[in-house]
Amino acid sequence: MKPALFVLAAGMGSRYGGLKQLDGLGPNGETIMDYSIFDAIRGGFGKVVFVIRKDFEDDFRAKILSKYENHIPVETVFQSLDKLPAGFVCPPERTKPWGTNHAVMMGKDVIKEPFAVINADDFYGRETIAVIGRELASRNAASRNESAYCMVGFRVGNTLSESGSVARGVCETDADGFLTTVVERTAIERIDGKIQFIDENGATVVLDENTPVSMNVWGFTPDYFDYSEEFFKDFLRTNIDNPKSEYFIPLMVNELVTKRKATVKVLDTSSKWFGVTYPADRQGVVDKILALIACGEYPDKLF
Repeated sequence: MKPALFVLAAGMGSRYGGLKQLDGLGPNGETIMDYSIFDAIRGGFGKVVFVIRKDFEDDFRAKILSKYENHIPVETVFQSLDKLPAGFVCPPERTKPWGTNHAVMMGKDVIKEPFAVINADDFYGRETIAVIGRELASRNAASRNESAYCMVGFRVGNTLSESGSVARGVCETDADGFLTTVVERTAIERIDGKIQFIDENGATVVLDENTPVSMNVWGFTPDYFDYSEEFFKDFLRTNIDNPKSEYFIPLMVNELVTKRKATVKVLDTSSKWFGVTYPADRQGVVDKILALIACGEYPDKLF
């Protein structure tokens, strides 16, 4: 059973200043998503599912989906503020999306196989997609609902932006390489040569360069949708009136791991992440893509 690639493309892009998912950064107008899809095709994935906002569906279909015809099957699902469990109503003052794990929940009706989750606006590289593709492909049909998940753990020093702080899921693992905790930290940056963030108690925490972090490269089996729906109800009971609360993937994963409902194998990579968190990041991404083309990692034109 070939795994599916689930691409989170519904973000508002508030820090970037626009719909960065549609920004052409390659030499022929390729988006970062195009490179991820190209890597997924050569990495053995069987289909791609995108979660987007309904309000830019037309642009997305015209500029993105049309390129993949005859290359790989694609499907689209939609994230919206009012897609909540029965008994819950979105507060009228809420404008912020419910978060990455809410976006993942939108795929339940179309994803029935092991699947990888990635962000649309992060450039992960060929190795990262291949690593998680191989891991998911090893899960046969009989084992696809065993709550045995995986993630690619990037080294935090390879994931920073030169333009400002970043959000990362900071991970701890056991001696066998399985995740023990993951906590979303929303303001990690290098200050005076040290990678650090401020925790919930106002204390400065310094991270080692090789601390594994989540870049939202997760591998799940379909049972993850059921877990997510149940825990989302608990999340809403506590947070529905907080306009800034978000239901992050690491929040859900940490719940499952700490309560021993699931295991998550951490797959190491030395890959260097890059992306367009801020407008000032754009030219650096363009230059790095051109360098990868020059060394033969990607063709000049993808599709």
